[in-house]
Amino acid sequence: MAAPALSPAAAPPSPPAPVNQNRLALGAARETAIDILARTLWGEARNQPVRGIEAVAAVVLNRVALATERGGWWWGDGVVAVCRHPRAFPCWSPGGPELPKLLAVKAGDPVFDTCLRVARRAVAGVLPDATHGATHYHPASAHPIWAAGELPTAEIGTTLFYRIVE
Repeated sequence: MAAPALSPAAAPPSPPAPVNQNRLALGAARETAIDILARTLWGEARNQPVRGIEAVAAVVLNRVALATERGGWWWGDGVVAVCRHPRAFPCWSPGGPELPKLLAVKAGDPVFDTCLRVARRAVAGVLPDATHGATHYHPASAHPIWAAGELPTAEIGTTLFYRIVE
């Protein structure tokens, strides 16, 4: 006697699609995206555990996805544009105290190497999003005006994450 066919409801669930699917560059542009994202992670989260670095990467990719969905709205098109958007990430501020350090850090620095690994996973589209779609974040000790009345989507380490779309 043949085994009964499984009904669709009885079939095992398929694995979830990778989080933060978005249009990402290939070739040299891909390497540039990885480098700029890694530098952003280093500049913004180098004092955080790996989970915090991954969360900042998720914020960047969530902004890329939102910008892509809205035709480049606000942050620009792609990882590089989102990372380098004026006032989006203080580490890229022209004349800021962190910018020379950010531009000088190289592979071989243990924290930057971690940021490079996270950036590669993020650009490959295989980085889970522990922030639940967050587009903004701040240290829990801060109280920025933009966060007033907003509910965090996650708290990772000493950082609060928010999804704010207008």
